[in-house]
Amino acid sequence: MDTIKDAANYVSESIQGAGAEASKEANKEVAKNDEAKLSTRASAAKDAIVDKKDEKSHDTKADVYKGRS
Repeated sequence: MDTIKDAANYVSESIQGAGAEASKEANKEVAKNDEAKLSTRASAAKDAIVDKKDEKSHDTKADVYKGRS
């Protein structure tokens, strides 16, 4: 039963990591956009940093679950 649960958690963490990566990349593009307001660009840059942290966290958790199965 634990193997099935670990596999499900691995998939879940992998999906969440991919979502955080996509969000990070989108925020990086906004932060680089010269036509966006400075406050928007600064906020996007901050959000990209948070997304990168989330991505790493989810990827690490996925690796742990993958190692258990």
